[in-house]
Amino acid sequence: MNTRRFPVLLAVTAAATAVTTLAACSGGTNAGSDSDSKTLTVASVDQGSLEDVVKAFEAANPGVKVNFTTGGADQYTQQIRTQLPAGTAPDVFTVWPGNGNAATTYVLAKAGYLLDLSSQPWASKYPATLKNLAQYEGKTYTGIFGQNGIGAIYNDQAMQKAGLNAPGTWTELLAFCKAAAAKGTPAFALGIQDLWVTQIVLFALVATVVYGEDKDFDTKMQAGQATFAASPWTTAMAKYQEMNTAGCFQKNPLGTSYEASQDLAASGKTLGIIQGNWVVALLKGKNAAGTFSLKALPATDDPAKFVMPAAAGAGYAVNAKAKNKELAIKFVDYVMSPEGMTVFNKKQGSLPALPDTGYAGDPAFAEVQKYISENRSVPFMDQLWPNPKVQQTMLTGLQEIFSGQSTPDKVLTAMDTDYKAGS
Repeated sequence: MNTRRFPVLLAVTAAATAVTTLAACSGGTNAGSDSDSKTLTVASVDQGSLEDVVKAFEAANPGVKVNFTTGGADQYTQQIRTQLPAGTAPDVFTVWPGNGNAATTYVLAKAGYLLDLSSQPWASKYPATLKNLAQYEGKTYTGIFGQNGIGAIYNDQAMQKAGLNAPGTWTELLAFCKAAAAKGTPAFALGIQDLWVTQIVLFALVATVVYGEDKDFDTKMQAGQATFAASPWTTAMAKYQEMNTAGCFQKNPLGTSYEASQDLAASGKTLGIIQGNWVVALLKGKNAAGTFSLKALPATDDPAKFVMPAAAGAGYAVNAKAKNKELAIKFVDYVMSPEGMTVFNKKQGSLPALPDTGYAGDPAFAEVQKYISENRSVPFMDQLWPNPKVQQTMLTGLQEIFSGQSTPDKVLTAMDTDYKAGS
């Protein structure tokens, strides 16, 4: 999943921003244009958090200048894939873990675009759940600094005003949505004008509906023993539509951007939003007095079988043809140090990828941490898919379902076709 901080999403996914162009920052220098030994170029989707890391890195390395660009996930992916073959990509850039989109570790390392970082001290410290996602053919290429989870994030003050409590089962969720709609305050903001956001609710449902019953589903898919169209993915798709019919979302999700959905949830115009934990920091930025709680999204009436999507967020890799490799490696090492990781995760609202960083995370993420520690989580689904086309077909297909131009059966069948095509 791929999102602005997936992070995302949404290869989770990921994580994701609402901007449509890459905006030049830190002096406005075009990334990839400098070769000075004291100048580093960086491209990132980490808007609002990279700035603090850059400042801290420059302070720790007097005389060093970091010129960087940040931008939305969709636009960023297109641009970095244009720059890499042209030889104009920056020294360091965002790379998503695993596989599943055009700017992931597997895809870019296979093409020879990434520098092998296996010898760096942090590379051997990855927990087993993250190690393979940062590697290609046994070599480490990506510094993954954070973990993220997807769930229902409630605006505590809006919930109190509405007199409603967070639902604990699927039946309670539908009743909650109807009660919220009756009060004139929809339950959840949904900004699927931004393509990557379409997967977030689905992933939250799939985690329980599919993996709550069969943790080996991915292995079966890889062995050709299961398909999307003949599995509980159909149930998850149906539940997504049922939520929409029950009034769980505001009017016109297709006309609502990710940024606008944040505004709705932060201001209390909806009672919350279904997103990754990275959005909590953004909501607090829009409503400093507000408090927010992240819970697992109920997908069945058996809470004992609830599973949360929780996986590695986007990280940083070094361009194999970086103009300043030594400084680039030093920057990624800083990102992966306890100090750098704490700056990133604290600002971003994510959980540290490596142990013993000294940063516990936002109290709002207690349920995510609990699910991870109890082995009741699964990676963002796209991170283990064999090629980027599967995710793209899903994302566009979900938009078409919401606009009445397609059906879940058609979308899942098309995803199966792309999956079977392999890497």
